[in-house]
Formats: sequence, structure tokens, C-alpha cells
Amino acid sequence: MTGLPPIRVLVVEDDPVAADAHALYVERVPGFAVAGTVHSGAGAQRHLEREPVDLLLLDLYLPDGHGLQLVRLLRAAEHTADVIAVTSARDLAVVREGVSLGVVQYVLKPFTFATLRDRLVRYADFRASAGEASGQDEVDRALAALRAPQPASLPKGLSGPTLEAVTRVLRSSGAQGVTASAAGEAVGISRITARRYLEHLVDAARAERSPQYGQVGRPELCYRWLSHP
Repeated sequence: MTGLPPIRVLVVEDDPVAADAHALYVERVPGFAVAGTVHSGAGAQRHLEREPVDLLLLDLYLPDGHGLQLVRLLRAAEHTADVIAVTSARDLAVVREGVSLGVVQYVLKPFTFATLRDRLVRYADFRASAGEASGQDEVDRALAALRAPQPASLPKGLSGPTLEAVTRVLRSSGAQGVTASAAGEAVGISRITARRYLEHLVDAARAERSPQYGQVGRPELCYRWLSHP
């Protein structure tokens, strides 16, 4: 990316904590710059009228409508920014619809910096492809850079399936939250292991922790999901 202007990214995320975290992630990737952070579809439209961007990091669940509806409106207004969708939804019908509207990547919540960095770097490689392809192989390589990301690595000792299971327990706990002991019992892992996963979610700005005081002994940490269900 040396010598090229940075890829301008608009973060569209209704959760202010998550929006700030996503913006920090983007700024950490060389060749990318945050053009702004907005918390609604209307905010994204207003920003794009003032300042076009190259890429939207778009949450699909916004307070004023679905993210894909925003993409439809932007395309109708001839905005050509690419879109990386950020979502907790796993409905493949939504994924297919997004592809038809020009969504180039999906990132499932909760995600780590490494996950987003991988998607952004691959998007930059795809964007840098220019000129006429010499043949099918070159076309395939360009698409592979975008469509076939390698699995992002979790911190050592953590696994994706267990992270998903802990995340489900945490999200289902609602405003009450959950302790590491309760999460571990629900998932079938030890309290110490559950706490590692919960702390990872805190580090990823998907959860918060606060002390929960009982009748005796030291207070236990209680974890709460930070985003919408």
C-alpha cells in the first residue's frame, strides 16, 4: 500500500462501544483510514453526501432499518463504496442477498482484530488488482484473495466452537449477565477456562465486566454482552 492513498472506511455501527472498537481496529491496519463513525443508516447517508468513502464496515442491524436496505438505497443513489458486513446473523439467505448487492465480505460477531485485519488486507489486495487479466488463472487468483480468507487465529488455547458456545450463554443472560462459574457450568468447561473466553470477549469490546457481591467471600466478576441480540 506504500505510496497509495489510504482506503477510506466509514464505520456504521449502532453500538457506540463496538463502533469505537471497530474504528480502532481499522486504524491499526496499514493502508486504511477511518473516514468517520456513524450509528444509523441515516447517518451513513448524510456522511456519504458530504464525503464519499471507499468502504463501509456495516452493521446489518441498525436502529432505523436493516443494513442491506441501506445498501439498496446507496446503490440507487449511485454510491459505489464496497461493503464489508458485520453481523451476528448467520442466515445464509441474507448472505446471498448481500452478495447480490455488492457486499464483498462478511465478518461474524464477535470477532478479533486478527479476523478483521485478514478481511481488510484481502480486500486491499483485491482492490489493487488492475489492468487486463492474462487468463483464467489470474482472474481466479484475484477472486480468491477476496473470497477465500484463511481462518483467523484465536489466542492460544481458545477454540472457535467453545467461543461460540460461551458467547451464546453470555448473550442469553441478558442484562443480568453471567459469572465465569455459571458460564462454565452451562458450557461444560471449568470456571477458569470460561473466564478466559469471557475476558477475550471483553478485550474484543463485545462484553463488559463488573464485580458481583455475594454474601460471603470475595466478589465474583459478572459479564454482560454489550451489543444487541
